[in-house]
Amino acid sequence: MKQFRIIKPEIRILGVDDAAFVPHSKGFVPVIGVVFRGGYWLDGLLSTKIEIDGFDATEKIASMITNSSHKRQLRVIMLDGVTFGGFNVVDIKELNERTKLPVIAVTRDRPDLKDIRVALKNLPEPERRWKALLNAGQILELSTRSRKERVYVEIDGILEEDARKIIKLTSTRSSIPEALRVAHLIASGLGNI
Repeated sequence: MKQFRIIKPEIRILGVDDAAFVPHSKGFVPVIGVVFRGGYWLDGLLSTKIEIDGFDATEKIASMITNSSHKRQLRVIMLDGVTFGGFNVVDIKELNERTKLPVIAVTRDRPDLKDIRVALKNLPEPERRWKALLNAGQILELSTRSRKERVYVEIDGILEEDARKIIKLTSTRSSIPEALRVAHLIASGLGNI
C-alpha cells in the first residue's frame, strides 16, 4: 500500500479513458492515457487499443504504461471507471501489481452493481468479468472541488486519505480530475478509428 509522505502540487498522474465505439460490435477501441502534472499541465500522451467486450484491458493498459518513457515519473494511475470498450474490465489489483503504481478508478455516478451483473450475463465468461469488477473493492464517495461535487472511486495500492487529497488537488476545472477530463476529451475526439 503506497503512502505518500507529501503530495506535491505537480504530482505526475496518468489519466486513462477509452474512445467511443459501437456497442455490441466486434473490433477494437482506442484507449488514451494523458500524463498530467497536478491539475494544470499536460506532459504526455499514451495510447493503445483493446478489444471491445474483450479481456485484454488490464494487460494492454499495463503494457502501455510500463513501455512508456513517462513511467519513471508517474505516481498514480487514474481510470475512468473499471470498464473499457464495453465490458472489457480492468482488474485494478492486477494493474497495480504489474505497474507498481497506485490505481484510482473514478466515476461521476455510483456504479449499479445489480444492473451490471445482469448485463454481464449477455457476454462470454460473465463470472470472470464479475470477479474483476469485485476485485476493485469498496466504492468510496469523495468530494472534489467542494463538498457538493462528488465522485465515486475504487482504489488499490493507495490509502483512502491520499486518494482523497490527490482527487481534490487535481480537480481544477470540473468535478473530475483534470487528467481524466483531458483523456476523455482526446478519446472522444478520436471516435473508433
